[in-house]
Amino acid sequence: MAQTFKDKTPPHDDELEQAALGSLLADSEAISAVTQLHLKPDDFYSRANQRVFEAVLSLEAKSLRADIQTVVHELKQMGKLDEAGGASYISSLTNVIPSSANIDYYAEMVKNYSLKRALLKLASLIGVSVYDESKEVTEVLEEVQKSIFQLSDIRQVIRPRLIGEVLKETVDIIESAMKSGNPITGVPTGYDHLDQLTSGFQAEEFIIIGARPSVGKTTIALNMAAHIAFHKKIPTAFFSLEMSEIALCQRLISSEAMVLANNLRSGFLSSGEYKRIIDKMAIIYDSPFHIVTMPNMKLSELRTQARMLRTKNKVEIIFIDYLGLITHGGHASIPRFEQISEISRSLKSLARELHVPIVVICQLNRDAQFETPTLAHLRDSGSIEQDADLVMFLNIESPKKSKYDKNKEEEEEKPQNFDIVPTDLIIAKQRNGPVGVVKLQRVNKYAKFVPLTKENQA
Repeated sequence: MAQTFKDKTPPHDDELEQAALGSLLADSEAISAVTQLHLKPDDFYSRANQRVFEAVLSLEAKSLRADIQTVVHELKQMGKLDEAGGASYISSLTNVIPSSANIDYYAEMVKNYSLKRALLKLASLIGVSVYDESKEVTEVLEEVQKSIFQLSDIRQVIRPRLIGEVLKETVDIIESAMKSGNPITGVPTGYDHLDQLTSGFQAEEFIIIGARPSVGKTTIALNMAAHIAFHKKIPTAFFSLEMSEIALCQRLISSEAMVLANNLRSGFLSSGEYKRIIDKMAIIYDSPFHIVTMPNMKLSELRTQARMLRTKNKVEIIFIDYLGLITHGGHASIPRFEQISEISRSLKSLARELHVPIVVICQLNRDAQFETPTLAHLRDSGSIEQDADLVMFLNIESPKKSKYDKNKEEEEEKPQNFDIVPTDLIIAKQRNGPVGVVKLQRVNKYAKFVPLTKENQA
């Protein structure tokens, strides 16, 4: 009968573990190698070796040098000398190594075997989860991906670097930017003033676009995404948790072809409008614009889809419409503000993990209804303000009437043009740049925001 995994001893090497410990006992400087690798007691397979290493770490925390005598004494104090094989075993460890100079190699091999055992354990847990009828496939996938990424993070080695090394890389980046002559170092949004203030949306940034209902949050996010994907040909993902794929596509056609949205829905199109649609179809059809629509999308599902889009389709920016509709997936008794806090932290972490900007639409609380939006108006959780690298608000200034001008109150109000709405895009927070206001106007009939210039300003 073929040997199964259960019949095999988990990957390990006793001699390498003993060599690593012997190096630590023989050379006080060797501890730096294991700290860089984040070596832990559990990384050793042998129970005795785990206890010896625990004693070494305990002595290091007390700023004491680890040698045979101090480790034996520390284990006695901990009540674990017998578990560690006794004083004779500890004394024998320094006889295993030819030289402590190879501690880097010994420690790395111990870590490698530990990670292999962790992968075997993960494979076993996957099997258990697959047979658990209470778990959906997407939940299992999220758990697996999260575990693998955690193992990848553990494998990363932290090594201090001299400022001279970092300085050289920094100067290279500066010189490259100077040669390109392009001040936009991130993903361009299509709004020149905004790009000047932000240098484009930067990789790993968690970006918030907030506004009251019906001000145009989805519209400006779609305008930005369309510019990035249609005109700059940068792979873009747009997650919509409240609109269908067809509705999104209609909005995009309306804004790109400058065709009335009502005419698109009704089919009453003039020959000129239809020609403009046909002209734009080739640009839209071939663009790297990826739409993901799902009501009540769980955070785990969103993260899974985002990772797949980044890996398979090389997306360089992700838009999410909107934060309040993401389902936490945790226990129902968890307060909503705690759920939003966890979702916010998770999206911030995801932006760093995928090395892309993530732009999230967010509702403002009711207090912002008659005020200029501020960071305090972000709905449900203060952690959004803390996590975000860039926070922008859309704001329409309401016209104010004089309470004391009775003559004007009696006059018939002048008709207003509701198709053109002047709107401020307020940069309320930018971790690595200035704050300010970008003047826009919303063209309602085309679901489009355009810059407010002197020529079109009333």
